[in-house]
Formats: sequence, C-alpha cells, structure tokens
Amino acid sequence: MKILILGAGQVGASVAATLAREDDDITLVDTDANSLHKLQDHYDIRTVQGLASHPEVLERAGAADADLVLAVTNSDETNMVACQICHTLYNTPTKIARIRTPEYLTKPELFSNEAIAIDVLISPEQLVTDYIERLISHPNALQVLDFADGLVQLVAVRAFHGGPLVGNPLRELRKHIPKTETRVAAIFRNGKAILPEAETVIEADDEVFFIAASKDIRSVMAELRRLEKPYKRIILAGGGNIGIRLARALEHDYQIKIIEANSARADYLSEELSKSIVLLGDVANEELLLEEEIDNVDLFCALTNDDEANILSAMLAKRLGARKVLSLINRAAYVDLVESGTIDIALSPQQATIGSLLAHIRRGDIVAVHSLRRGAAEALEAIAHGDKSSSMVVGRRIDEIDLPPGTSIGAIVRGEEVVIAHHNTVVEAEDHVILFLTNKRYIKEVERLFQVGFTFF
Repeated sequence: MKILILGAGQVGASVAATLAREDDDITLVDTDANSLHKLQDHYDIRTVQGLASHPEVLERAGAADADLVLAVTNSDETNMVACQICHTLYNTPTKIARIRTPEYLTKPELFSNEAIAIDVLISPEQLVTDYIERLISHPNALQVLDFADGLVQLVAVRAFHGGPLVGNPLRELRKHIPKTETRVAAIFRNGKAILPEAETVIEADDEVFFIAASKDIRSVMAELRRLEKPYKRIILAGGGNIGIRLARALEHDYQIKIIEANSARADYLSEELSKSIVLLGDVANEELLLEEEIDNVDLFCALTNDDEANILSAMLAKRLGARKVLSLINRAAYVDLVESGTIDIALSPQQATIGSLLAHIRRGDIVAVHSLRRGAAEALEAIAHGDKSSSMVVGRRIDEIDLPPGTSIGAIVRGEEVVIAHHNTVVEAEDHVILFLTNKRYIKEVERLFQVGFTFF
C-alpha cells in the first residue's frame, strides 16, 4: 500500500514507524525538518518538508498515487483541507483525518463527498476517554478492549500471590469456573511473551490476557486476582480536552473532582460540568491533595499535556494514599519506565489511537485492531468470507488453519453468539474471528489468511 501520512507528531510518527516495519510504502509530510530527518534515519520511509495542505507539497509527496492519506497534523483545518485537495485533485480512495475540535465532531454532515471529503474521522481524545472509561468499569484490569460491538472483551490483569490459578496449569481454569467459557490468549512474564498451553503454569506477577464474553469478564477475573471494590471517588488532574470529556462521562455515576491550574479554564469547566467539583490549583501540590483527602480517593487520573507533571503528580498521589493511579504519558520510553513501579496504569494516547487507524489500513476484512504492550503485540477482529475453496479459514477447524508462530484465535462471534475457540471449532462464513499476535512480524500472513481467493468472485 502507498500511504501518505501528513504530520510527524506523536501519532504520525508512531503510525509511520509501525507501518514501515511492515513493508508498506510510506511518505511522511511535515514542516519540521529535524523531526523528518530523525524518522528517516530510523525507518525506511520517504519524507517531504512543507505544509500538508499545499497542493504543490502533496504533489511532491506522491498524492496522485496514494492508496490512503492519513492527515494527523496538529491543525484540524489543515487536515480537512488536505483531505479535500486529495479528493478533488487525485480522487484518493481512503482519506482519514484527526479532528479534535468538538464543534466539528458534532456536525457529521460536514464530512461527506458532497462537503468535506473525509472517509474516517479519528478523535484521539474521545478514544482515550472511552479507553479510561472501560478501565474504570473494571477496577482490576490493566487493559480492557472491546470486540464485536462490545459482545467480547480482551482483558489484561496481573496475577497476584495466592490467586486461585497462580501455581496451577491453565487446564485447571475450567474446573474453577465450569459454567464460564474463556480462553487465555497470551501471558507476558518479565516482558516476554509465553504462548499459553494446557500445561502452562501461571506465576505471580504474570500479565495475563484473557478473552471472554463481556458478561463473563468479572467471574474470570476473580480467578486471577482479588476482585477490588468498584471505584467511587475519582480525581482528574487536568481539565483539558480529555479531562472535561471524562468528567462529563463519569460525573453522574461517580464523585468527580477535577484539578485545573488555569483560572479561565477552571471557570469554563465549572460552567460546563453539572456535578463535578472543580478545584483551581497545581496537580502536584501536596497540600492541595492532602486537603482533598487523597488517601480516600479510589482513582487518581493524571491527564495534563505534560508527561513530567503527570508522572510526578501520580507518584505523589500514590505515596499520599490514593488506592490506584493512572497517568497519561506520551513518550513511549517513559511508559515502560514507570508502569512497573509506583504508577498502576501508564496510558499512551498514541497507542490507544493507533489501533483505530490500523483497522483501516490492514488488508483483508479487518474491522478492529488493538495495539498491545506498546505496539509489540496486536489483537484484531477479522471477518471470514468465502467458502472452503476460496478461503484459507472458512470451513476449517482451528487446528487445520495454518496460523503463524505466536498467533492464536481466542474467540468467534457468530451473529449474537460468542464462541470461545477450541482446536475443533470450525470457522463459518461471516464469522468475526478474534486473533491475538504476540509477534507483529507475522501480521501480513494473518492478513493473507482472511483475503478471499478469486474463485469466490
């Protein structure tokens, strides 16, 4: 695929790095020569310096031959104009744009071929908000990912000392919860992936990814760790785009306090939010946190635009007694550094965003992609089409499918029915198949499995 990425910020650079490793033909456009040089030194990509909305720059970048344009500059307006130009001048097949301003997003009629020609809108703030909401609804989880419109979830938890399954092989799981169907998709131990088998023994501190119907998630989780009480009191540190969206989503079900350092923004938040308490102050102010009884807070979310402020305030909140702390961190190197220490959950916005972009880039009928463990692993939902003569998966038992190393099928969704995958499960046409890849090197092979041969047409 020839892919044109406009904007070499965090999202653009992350997507370029991911796709360059997968042998796609990538051209990256940005005004910042330094950013482009750094990326070109590291990855096999072409770069063009210039303003992404200028026809002459798009011409130089090869827009005429692009299969897909991904506009992720820091300006909504630049992204919109660039997509429109690619549509008008080059009839680019797929145009994806990052749009952050809520005023644009609430007017869907703006985005069509008759108006502004954008095929897919991406709002990172909304994706991160949804992600945090799912974590809040599952207090034990490190990660919660939806598939098949929420019928199935993939959940990551850390196994704890004394847990019912710790020290026991995976085949014991069925004895513990005989009425609940689930499958362990992967285990990460000391950062390394272990492909789970019946005899695999779970150890304390293992990061366990399991898949189950959404209604069964809690009972499976109870086998791997002590179930925590639901959250009640939540402090959001930072009232930016993510802070205000999260407060709006949560304030009717939880006790929400939001800390904001800018007085004008704090005034705006207090007018916009109906039940949340808005506090003017520094998110890393010890006195303020003690005053607000941080030791009684169930969850502290550090959501400012400053990684250092987020890390320090989350660590301080944890030291002062907050039950759990979550920190938004943009720099990938920081995420690995802090997540194993004081901070319970370190969330990378670009990793949350990348999955929704990849779903539109992957070949085969792939409808959902989730990037896991800082992009090292991937979970995806693919639709099986065709019949036994035209498809490499339809009409075959799972143990007959030639899956690449480190790849497993966790579940199949057939209409409204969730089928947890076993070796003798047969894939049918139009099944939604949920796969887990511990090694993204094999993504192309998985895509090929779900491409239909010519006999089908």
